[in-house]
Amino acid sequence: MTQVSVFSAGSWGTAFSLVLGDAGNDVTLWARREEVCDTINRRRENTDYLPGVELPPTVTATHDVEKALAGAEVVVFAVPSQTFRTNLEEWAAYVPQRAVMVSLMKGVELGTLKRMSEVIDEITGAGPDRIAVVSGPNLSHEIAQREPAASVVACADDDVAKQVQHLVHGPSFRPYTSVDVVGCELGGAYKNVVALAVGMAVGLGFGDNTTASVITRGLAETARLAMAMDANPMTLMGLAGLGDLVATCSSPLSRNRTFGEKLGLGMTTEEILASTRQVAEGAKSCSSLLALAHQVGVDAPIAEHVEAVVAGRMTAPEMMESFVARDTKSEID
Repeated sequence: MTQVSVFSAGSWGTAFSLVLGDAGNDVTLWARREEVCDTINRRRENTDYLPGVELPPTVTATHDVEKALAGAEVVVFAVPSQTFRTNLEEWAAYVPQRAVMVSLMKGVELGTLKRMSEVIDEITGAGPDRIAVVSGPNLSHEIAQREPAASVVACADDDVAKQVQHLVHGPSFRPYTSVDVVGCELGGAYKNVVALAVGMAVGLGFGDNTTASVITRGLAETARLAMAMDANPMTLMGLAGLGDLVATCSSPLSRNRTFGEKLGLGMTTEEILASTRQVAEGAKSCSSLLALAHQVGVDAPIAEHVEAVVAGRMTAPEMMESFVARDTKSEID
């Protein structure tokens, strides 16, 4: 049994622990709150984030960082992207030197504009051959219900990608491998911004023509940015691109789509944030992704408009009107 540590015990971290446990690994799940650990160990259930879902017996929880990382061969990170650097600076000293690190996070850091794999590299000095990312259409509640799903494991070292692939291949979870870390991370981060736009359209009462148009143009915008950063455009046609985009934009389980719907209904960002403890990554990362697009000279109208609505400089109806009023051009351009 491979020793795997998962940080932390939110919806996706807990669901991924279940995937790892079902695949036959020895999993230690770290949680910030001790009472969450007690409940998981005693009831085999994370009542705060995945109530009613029984965790495998090979998953145990701890509040102790050093204990959670002791002997870990693989360390998985599933925390909000904008707080990840601060967290990792606290945890890095306890990460075993040869451990492979896996990012489940889908965001770009504000200020530095770094992807999460780059943050891991900077803080730990691990190097790209020890850092993998997992990305795909993986809504945590459906994964926790063991509904069939697929995903992509990407690492610059194909052998490491295959190692992680083996660790997570279970009865209901099918992973594919890739060496295109950039494409997988950008696809995962950008789809959250597109989902906010789709959610706003839904909140405004628009139907499938509108949402399909936003999804398709969002995919084109994501591909432009990814290609400008030397990613493989085919990655954006796969699970980490189109697959993740469709799931996040289509499902009411999606935090980002739900956040967008509330904006479309007239709520402010501050009101939405005050009403939930769940993190919608797109609301945080839209400004950093827009800055990244500007940095590499890519036109990013969806990110630009979503950022303006989230910041309160534009309303959702104004955003949709502005999309339609943009200058016409060739689709391929």
